[in-house]
Amino acid sequence: MTELILVVDDEPKIVRLTRDYLEKNGYRVVTAGDGQSALTTARREKPDLIILDLMLPGMDGREVCRILRRESDVPIIMLTALAEEVDQVTGLEIGADDYITKPFSPRTLVARVRALLRRTRGEIKLPSIIRIGGLEIDSEKYSVTVNGAPIKLTPNEFKLLQLLAARPGQTLTREQLIEDLHGGASSIDRSVDSHIKNLRKKLETASGESMIETVYGIGYRFIER
Repeated sequence: MTELILVVDDEPKIVRLTRDYLEKNGYRVVTAGDGQSALTTARREKPDLIILDLMLPGMDGREVCRILRRESDVPIIMLTALAEEVDQVTGLEIGADDYITKPFSPRTLVARVRALLRRTRGEIKLPSIIRIGGLEIDSEKYSVTVNGAPIKLTPNEFKLLQLLAARPGQTLTREQLIEDLHGGASSIDRSVDSHIKNLRKKLETASGESMIETVYGIGYRFIER
């Protein structure tokens, strides 16, 4: 399941911008415009990460953060228009994991979201053997078979297949795949599409069916069976 992000801000323009950019990068998003609704939504939806504005009407972000920290260890990124170091330190002291000052670049925010999720959850541990239908991926033997017949893959194709097949049905953004494949180097951005194209062709030739689905504008996912 794709990660769910709760965005809490009383400025509709910021909420729309943040939501649109996160969704474009493959995340699900719910929103809240004040502290009390933020707590209600967090308790109901149990998001994987919260982006929390410091200055909220009524209950401010500090209090929301304090309450959330008593109830869960959900990662929190604090948004603040205040650049003073004391406000940044206060946010971290009450339990925020990171902070970003306004105005901010949506691209930077997404990068921080991704980094925090990876840091708090750790890298996905790929199983040594993955079996889905007639497909078997053996990381120790470095082999892939479909219905018992071997398929020859390049190292990049093998790693991409592992990453996708380990999370069937979950959309992985191109940025996520780039990070896992090449450490996030943007210069090889388009090469992921080429690797996926070749991998998909090899799998379809061997199995007679489509295994990898393109989620246009976002990334790819291994089809659940």
